[in-house]
Amino acid sequence: MKKILITGANSYIGNFIKSYLAAYQAARKEERWQADSISLRDGKWEQTSFCGYDTILHLAGIAHADIGRVSREEKEAYYRVNRDLAVRAAEKARREGVKQFVYMSSVIVYGDSAPVGKRKNITGDTVPAPANFYGDSKYQAELKLRALQTEDFRIAVVRAPMIYGKGSKGNFPMLLRIAKKVPIFPDIENQRSMLYVENLAEFIRLLAEAGIGGTFFPQNKEYVSTGELVRLMGGALGRRVRLCRWLNPAVRLAALMPGRAGGMAEKAFGSLTIDRELSEREITGYQLFSLEESIRRSI
Repeated sequence: MKKILITGANSYIGNFIKSYLAAYQAARKEERWQADSISLRDGKWEQTSFCGYDTILHLAGIAHADIGRVSREEKEAYYRVNRDLAVRAAEKARREGVKQFVYMSSVIVYGDSAPVGKRKNITGDTVPAPANFYGDSKYQAELKLRALQTEDFRIAVVRAPMIYGKGSKGNFPMLLRIAKKVPIFPDIENQRSMLYVENLAEFIRLLAEAGIGGTFFPQNKEYVSTGELVRLMGGALGRRVRLCRWLNPAVRLAALMPGRAGGMAEKAFGSLTIDRELSEREITGYQLFSLEESIRRSI
């Protein structure tokens, strides 16, 4: 039996993966997986034994928030949690005989998406260049964790794009609210990598099964534009959303504006993709659901 301990007891991804593994076993009538979770919010976790676990899936952390409106103390908290806490958990795991430590990082370590009208594709030669303290806290954690790797203790870093699914937070529910209301939407030709949470869960299962270390880039098979995503959401809701290019100049104008408005336009309609070849190394077969089917399942 493979035993996984998930840090971040109430995380969206952690809860989904636990449910996914339970359903996976029930469908196959086997007892192969045990997934437990633990909170790292106070020091009590340090008295909990990690012995007997094959994999620690580290999800505890401060999520990407409005990074433009935080104090110095809040910035320091990102490093304490996203970097230092991850290292402490990994050190404990190594001392107590765990074989694999999986750190959920993000493509944010490569900086922001490309501006509207430009392209940004992450390849094996792309050098991480965090654009803010959130991305830097993730990248600094990666560097410190890799220094802990030994022949018997594997570090797996997962640089994921935007993760979405039923009940997820962030940009996905914001776009869903738009798809529920608007009949038309801009037809900007941007491209994004995304990752459906059920595809991620299967990826984590396969990664834990393999027990290997390295840097991984799971994503859906398809890239998607923001307009196409909203159109698919509308279809899943039984609504028709028309994509209109005559709205595009307004988006480009908004992207040129300083401050929050310009930042939101760039975030919504910028491009950021992961080279598909990176997502098919070592771990394959996890892309169970197409983009269109995953949108239906999420809604």
